[in-house]
Amino acid sequence: MALAVPGNGLLRPPRPAMRRQHTRHAFQAQSSINQMKRNQEEEHGIGLQSLYIGIAVQEGPHGSLDVGFASHDGTYSIDFAVTTLTLKNSGYESESELSGSGRSTPSGFYGMSGTSTPVSLEERPAFLADFLIDKLKEYQKEHLYKFLGAGLNEKAVRYSPRLPSRLWQELDIVPLVLRNEPEPDMFRAHRNGHYNILVDEEADSMARKALMYFGPTSQPRLAVGYRNMVEVDCGGRAQICSADDYPDTVSERTWQATMKFVQSLKKDKVQIAFFNSTPQGGGVALMRHALIRFLRTMGVDATWYVPKPKPEVFRITKNNHNILQGVADPKLRLSEKHIKILDEWSKQNAERFWIPEGGPLAPVSKGGADVVIVDDPQMPSLVKLAKEQDPSRPVIFRSHIQVRADLADQEGTPTSEVWNWVWQNVKKADVFISHPVRDFVPSCVEFKRVGYMPATTDWLDGLNKQLSDWDSQFYIHEFEAECFKLRMKQLKYPVRQYIVQIARFDPAKGIPDVLASYAELRRTYMKDTPIEEVPQLVVAGHGAIDDPDATHIYDQTLDLLSTKYSDIADDVVVMRLGPIDQLLNALMSTAHVALQLSTREGFEVKVSEALHKGVPIIATKAGGIPLQVQHGKSGFLVEPGDYKAVARHLNTLFTDHEFYDKMSHYAEDHVSDEVGTIGNALAWLYLADTLRKGVKLEPNSRWINDMARETAGYPYVEGETKLPREEDLDLNSPVASSSHQKFFPEPETAQVQA
Repeated sequence: MALAVPGNGLLRPPRPAMRRQHTRHAFQAQSSINQMKRNQEEEHGIGLQSLYIGIAVQEGPHGSLDVGFASHDGTYSIDFAVTTLTLKNSGYESESELSGSGRSTPSGFYGMSGTSTPVSLEERPAFLADFLIDKLKEYQKEHLYKFLGAGLNEKAVRYSPRLPSRLWQELDIVPLVLRNEPEPDMFRAHRNGHYNILVDEEADSMARKALMYFGPTSQPRLAVGYRNMVEVDCGGRAQICSADDYPDTVSERTWQATMKFVQSLKKDKVQIAFFNSTPQGGGVALMRHALIRFLRTMGVDATWYVPKPKPEVFRITKNNHNILQGVADPKLRLSEKHIKILDEWSKQNAERFWIPEGGPLAPVSKGGADVVIVDDPQMPSLVKLAKEQDPSRPVIFRSHIQVRADLADQEGTPTSEVWNWVWQNVKKADVFISHPVRDFVPSCVEFKRVGYMPATTDWLDGLNKQLSDWDSQFYIHEFEAECFKLRMKQLKYPVRQYIVQIARFDPAKGIPDVLASYAELRRTYMKDTPIEEVPQLVVAGHGAIDDPDATHIYDQTLDLLSTKYSDIADDVVVMRLGPIDQLLNALMSTAHVALQLSTREGFEVKVSEALHKGVPIIATKAGGIPLQVQHGKSGFLVEPGDYKAVARHLNTLFTDHEFYDKMSHYAEDHVSDEVGTIGNALAWLYLADTLRKGVKLEPNSRWINDMARETAGYPYVEGETKLPREEDLDLNSPVASSSHQKFFPEPETAQVQA
């Protein structure tokens, strides 16, 4: 049977599979013997040299493939290798011309022994990826290197489509798929002949081009392009996930329901536009990067827009955030001057980037988006502007923070003033999305339009993917290096275990309670425990562009340690970290217990991230946190500020090993699909698909996920893990008089009460 050649549609006879024939040029870099010895003696962390790699694949004679590698340190190319993979016919055997031992040759390729295993055409992409990954893994460990990014030519991906995502998942390398075809110029037009770039040259070019996409922190640069559209994953060049990676992250029923709406929206070429205030740093940005990545992979036309940053605005919006949560100074108010600044900011960005013809807020008849989603109370006037441009177009507003509805309902309070401004701008939205917490919805909102959606995280991104021991130790070492640079106390893992809270340095994150809980554990329960058996405490988190409070809270934390908690200060590590997701991943994955002691909270999906890693968590009954934790099974729930209960539960988890293991396994196996990217996509796609058909949608305080599953024909069945559907979420019923204790009683096991 003839097969289509990738990229040109021509037909050719099927090729036999490949074998590794010979290495024309081997890697020649040498490593310090003393450095290798010191690394083996390290108790924790691995110090590695960070590099970038270029990989190019070209067709050779007789159907062979030439594979070129070029390693680059950011300034110079330091090493290269070229290997030829030759076709083999079934039953054909020949001695390999490898310059190495051949011991790491994947099955199906020739090694030094000359034996081979027939490989079908369908298996060839996997074997090519196996070969490349094994080669890089061996090279890294042999020389104590850590590849941060890889530039791949298009042919490498054509022959092995899953190679980029496997580099990301298995080697923690950011894969950038790049072209090596320079634009024609007037000088080239006068040249005679044609120059074919050789595979080693192309590999070196891939390494150098990949470097341009990385910033000073060795992380991919954030790209915001035309019309202030966020170009997720370097404009799609960083292909960290493939379509085949997603189904395994959710149940079959969730996946099938999601695909039904994907197909419907693709068929009708529906355009969806998301808006929020910042492209990185906060929970909304993390969710949106993951969502756009998934939708793009599935072929759904979804785009994401942010305004030009304005520092003056971010100070006001952060104050509004704190006022809505009820944690701001009572004297802080939203003035008419502030309202004018915020509204002008939104209007200027809309008129400059989004309202002109072809922009996402233009009328649908002039190329605007079919569905508009505003996911930010910082820019509520975009809802009003979108409706003014096209009244018939569906607009969805999501309120993603904790709103003190009790204060918003009291006229004259600072919270009511901020909320009234928000509501006057968003009240014409077709659907109002809230976190699944009744107390977050003020009474002025029309309850028929309210639907519930939780915050979500992505199981395939740098925060959550499974890190190898090699990569995990690398990031722990990087964390220790950052601590040393800032003269912070050193983490002594794995010699000593540790407790971690990963959160922004925010007034509502309960960091003083974290310190108080740890002090209580040390002073009451572990005062006579040998120091090597006493856990340390790590408080760490990213910063954000719209988070001016972070420095103040960070300094306040250090002041508390030097005064009130000086006796335990040597074992507390407090760090503001750069935008390196894998570093936070490593800290959470290797922690013994996680904390989330927020006093006010929206949903805080860090709770589910910890549980997904099998790390038991102690968290407060704030906002949507209690929905994620099964008290006494996957973690413990306490009242905000109850540091003594936190210390008691910490002691249980450090002394009752059998109970800890049971809780860890339960936590890992009981995380709902609703808090992952696919569950998030299912809800948004259902809303977009339903509303764009002109259907009037009234969730009436139901979970959007339930409505989506039912509409798709895959309702929840008994045994599926899902977040609890509490009766008091029905906004049309009287508020339940009992407290959270009704839903989260203390477990009766003797171990927990210890």
